[in-house]
Amino acid sequence: MLTKRSEEQHEDKENFGMTLNVKGFAITCALIWGLGLFFLTWWIIVFEGATGAKTFLGMVYRGYNISPVGSVIGLAWAFVDGLIGGAIFAWLYNRFTACPYCTGGAATDD
Repeated sequence: MLTKRSEEQHEDKENFGMTLNVKGFAITCALIWGLGLFFLTWWIIVFEGATGAKTFLGMVYRGYNISPVGSVIGLAWAFVDGLIGGAIFAWLYNRFTACPYCTGGAATDD
């Protein structure tokens, strides 16, 4: 059973916990993953040369390989992948950390 004080705390969503901005988190993940893959590809090109070899990521990201053109293709694929993955993660985080009393869900006395 909820006390009067706990009912008042649960009425205000801002006092319960942190939520993620889905759009902001998705764009952040997309930029980090996309630019990370781009710079990693160029790091390999600088030290080992543009081999054009197909990598494991090349099997997932169509057209990606260790080359200047491949780095741009990888950037595009990784950006989209990070955007979708980040949005799903943030949405799930917000969904599972939501206050059941704030969303109209039924409270149980277990």
